[in-house]
Amino acid sequence: MIELVIEGMTCASCTEHVKQALEKVPGVQEVRISYPAGRAEIEVGTGVAVEALVAAVTTLGYQASFVDAPTKVTNFHDKTLGSPATGNKHGSADRQLHIAVIGSGGAAMAAALKAVEQDARVTLIERSTLGGTCVNIGCVPSKIMIRAAHIAHLRKESPFDGGMSASLPIIQREWLLAQQQARVDELRYAKYESILEDNPAITVLQGAARFKDSQSLTVRLNEGGERTVRFNRCLIATGASPAVPPIPGLKDTPYWTSTEALVSDTIPPRLAVIGSSVVAVELAQAFARLGSKVTMLARSTLFFREDPVIGEALTAAFRTEGIEVLEHTQASQVAHIDDEFVLTTPHGELHADKLLIATGRAPNTRELALDVASVTTNAQNMIVVDNGMRTSHPLIYAAGDCTNQPQFVYVAAAAGTRAAINMTGGKAELDLTTMPVVVFTDPQVATVGLSEQEAHFKGIETDSRTLTLDNVPRALANFDTRGFIKLVVEEGSRRLIGVQAVAPEAGELIQTAALSIRARMTAEELADQLFPYLTMVEGLKLAAQTFSKDIKYLSCCAG
Repeated sequence: MIELVIEGMTCASCTEHVKQALEKVPGVQEVRISYPAGRAEIEVGTGVAVEALVAAVTTLGYQASFVDAPTKVTNFHDKTLGSPATGNKHGSADRQLHIAVIGSGGAAMAAALKAVEQDARVTLIERSTLGGTCVNIGCVPSKIMIRAAHIAHLRKESPFDGGMSASLPIIQREWLLAQQQARVDELRYAKYESILEDNPAITVLQGAARFKDSQSLTVRLNEGGERTVRFNRCLIATGASPAVPPIPGLKDTPYWTSTEALVSDTIPPRLAVIGSSVVAVELAQAFARLGSKVTMLARSTLFFREDPVIGEALTAAFRTEGIEVLEHTQASQVAHIDDEFVLTTPHGELHADKLLIATGRAPNTRELALDVASVTTNAQNMIVVDNGMRTSHPLIYAAGDCTNQPQFVYVAAAAGTRAAINMTGGKAELDLTTMPVVVFTDPQVATVGLSEQEAHFKGIETDSRTLTLDNVPRALANFDTRGFIKLVVEEGSRRLIGVQAVAPEAGELIQTAALSIRARMTAEELADQLFPYLTMVEGLKLAAQTFSKDIKYLSCCAG
């Protein structure tokens, strides 16, 4: 019998792959493997080539050594890896687990840093700008623009105009853009570039990666040439890009996606927006507040996948501001004539100076040659992962917007961290049952847990209460009572299972709701908590109290 120490196995699937590989070696009679112990017992006949046993394991990307031989880990970390470290306090480079990370956004960076903490070394491959979507062309620039638009709106119009003079602001978009991009550059350097520069365990390759096989990548370098990167584990974190619908004539026009809209140095007099979800509503309102006449085309209604009261409340708020929302409307044709967009709709032609397409995001997976690595995708080309970020191949993981998980950067970062733990022999899963979501409109939209419809689909009987903001003291003091807070509880247990809110600063209250759901609190327990008076989050307590009493007959700060 020959006994091997095998490093890197993390699950029963790993065990099966190693067992099958060893059984194919000529002369092997029986294989017994324990991945928790990291050992394989192999019954062999005469004449077996023992080196072939180690080779069978290392070809899969694991590390192996004979129990009775001097400690020597065999692997394939060689010259094709790029620029590996020559050694560190944890041992030589050729004894370390090597992880290839494709991408450099939230999921990729979280995974790379956690993997290094776990004593692995990382080759990070980025085809474009370091930092991915969020810091460069997503969350950060959009929230800066939204905040600037909010300030412009308040200078022009507020509930206190009777006591202070309002004034129409002069918008210098090019100055706002310079301020926006300076902060983007600052954060990209502080949170991505400088961290990578200072971490010797991470090698950065600038280029486009695709799978050569299930243990190696071919990287077409931006500076020219190719390099092969072999790995023990690989994380795919390539993100997503704006999806463009197949509207006749659209591809021949200079339409915007969010990428172009966020770096425009002008505010168009007329802006048409096709889309009805997060990016569409956030940018539509921002441009409207900065001076555009905005028309939105929604195939159904705003936020049609959410509780209908959310879309109704936001649509009402938009229309009050002068944003035209055309529900159940699609463009059947798009043309660009004499510097003007012409959209053909069931209501006639719509003319605009710019057209923003905001109909979702598609995963960046088509150029990866995933079939070569036996990595499964769904009908939308999203990589299918389990709660541990494992793909259909035991050595390959995925995280972030390129997967079938929700497309939020904080989900991506959490997924990347857990993927790194699992790739380095640990065990971690991502629980999305209390995932909060915030849409940065005004009023904001914030949700967590289940809506009534989602609960009923799961067979859960519910009870719910909706509290309008004219019952919340903070909203009354602000003279801004737009919106509501809705609580959904499980009938019988009375546990809180979902919260939906449309309110100014709704994003600041939703985490309290998430923690309440996580703690399995009942509506009565939530109603009995101490909340500071004249805060928006106090609305959660008031909404919980409505399950047992009429709050109109309570004093303003009743406990």
